[in-house]
Amino acid sequence: MAAANREQFDGLLNFRKPTGITSAKALYKVRAVTQVRKSGHAGTLDPAADGVLLLCMGKATKRVERLMNLPKVYHALGRLDVTSHSLDSDSPHEAVAIREIPSRDKVVQAAAHLQGVREQIPPAVSAVKVGGVRSYKLARRGQSVTLKPKGVRIDRLEILRYEWPEIEFDVTCGRGTYIRAIIRDLGSALGTGGCLTQLTRTAVGPFTIEEATTLEELQQGLFEQRRVALAQLDHLLDEYAPHPMAEA
Repeated sequence: MAAANREQFDGLLNFRKPTGITSAKALYKVRAVTQVRKSGHAGTLDPAADGVLLLCMGKATKRVERLMNLPKVYHALGRLDVTSHSLDSDSPHEAVAIREIPSRDKVVQAAAHLQGVREQIPPAVSAVKVGGVRSYKLARRGQSVTLKPKGVRIDRLEILRYEWPEIEFDVTCGRGTYIRAIIRDLGSALGTGGCLTQLTRTAVGPFTIEEATTLEELQQGLFEQRRVALAQLDHLLDEYAPHPMAEA
């Protein structure tokens, strides 16, 4: 596709965002390679997280809401002996006094209780607006931030490995769910800390990390091979069967 025609491209790119940059910065980097200016992302990833970031182009930007409503899958690592202001390793870890190290059974049971449709308080360091200002901006100014709980859906929270104080788990969840808040709430239920140390989004609906395209691959000229045209995108969305809890 010639650069001049790319301005008219309607479709999607399943992009693998690297760690260390915002979703907006990732989009700008992709634009510089693809030359598709009319584009946006369907759901942000924290700078410290990597993985699937869906980039909509042209008329596909009208599919953003539908894409954002697809279930998301995450693979996470964390620690239960510490916390942090941001609930991840973006801010210094703070030791938490632990009265009793929980057993694996207790961790699994606590994780099971967090599944389902429930109320979740977003992290203070988040993009939620308070009086028109992003919460993370207020928190980083040292201002006290109190956020209202909101409804989220956690379809699956599976503990893969637990070796105190480290924990490894997978999450399948709905739109607006904070994985940092999940480990905070898990630690609260266990009487421990809770802090993410690594987070990867492995899937959004039918779009998986195995099929995601890196910036290096785009720079090697693979955009034409990896792009999903609008008709194909609509077909995938129509075929995709959401999780049974997806409409809850």
